[in-house]
Amino acid sequence: MKIRIGILGLGGVGGYFGGLLAKAYYKSDDVEIIFIARGATQNAIADSGLKIVTDDTEMIVHPKLVSNNPDEIGVLDYLICATKSYDIEESLTSLKKCITPQTVILPLYNGVDAPERIQKIFPQNDVLLGCVYIISMITLPGTIRKIGFYEKLFFGSKTASVSKLNEVQHIFKNAKIESYLVENIEETVWEKFIFISALASTTSYLNQNIGEVLSIAESKELYVQLLNEIDAVAKAKGLKLPKEIVGQTIIKLEKSPQEATSSMHRDLLAGKNTEAISLTKFVVNEGIKYNVKTPFYDKIANVLLP
Repeated sequence: MKIRIGILGLGGVGGYFGGLLAKAYYKSDDVEIIFIARGATQNAIADSGLKIVTDDTEMIVHPKLVSNNPDEIGVLDYLICATKSYDIEESLTSLKKCITPQTVILPLYNGVDAPERIQKIFPQNDVLLGCVYIISMITLPGTIRKIGFYEKLFFGSKTASVSKLNEVQHIFKNAKIESYLVENIEETVWEKFIFISALASTTSYLNQNIGEVLSIAESKELYVQLLNEIDAVAKAKGLKLPKEIVGQTIIKLEKSPQEATSSMHRDLLAGKNTEAISLTKFVVNEGIKYNVKTPFYDKIANVLLP
């Protein structure tokens, strides 16, 4: 039987990595890729395919199916989730018909609270931990723009079977996805969270892009203060992160496209709902839980979530 993989959320992350999977397995007898989408995105992909534009290439890919109807989608072996974090419960609850206890779920959200939230909905399922490093976004319904060369996907689990994890890695590698099956995945996910949480909070609060945050002394100082606060929270949780995580994170940002910004900042500018609860307020709440003071996060959370 074919391995059936659903891609829920066709934004910058789900659209890009889902697109690579669709390209690799479009004519496969072993793997079937289903895009789960609705509205303008579903219509655009059904009519013309999913377009992925990079700095020097452009391609159009087609999934086996693009649908938002659980009866049409059918039972899934794997579900890769990449919606916005505020959509987790609603989007997954709508797909209960497609998810059996054997379905493996891989969340690729910006925050770190997704696996626990998903596990509450599907307590019998293997819910992996995962994160990605990529700068990509929707430019039009059915069109993904990726900026720069950097793209990495990390995943792992302390509870899922080795055979399932190896199968996922094999599927990714065959699709030419730069993926890493990581033993200490919680620390890896938190390293990414430290990067994106501080960046999203700073860019959204100051209304500045990466280059501006780094070049304006007061902006960079705020960014570093946030890094120190979230690092302290991670240490209080007992996570074994690199000693120089703050400096390493700053270097990552310096290597990022300077004209780019966070997805939360883009959503804020577009007047859309934002992930401030998962990316900013979550740090404040964890600080309270572990008795760590986070005054700068608290100040920004009060502005972004009045």
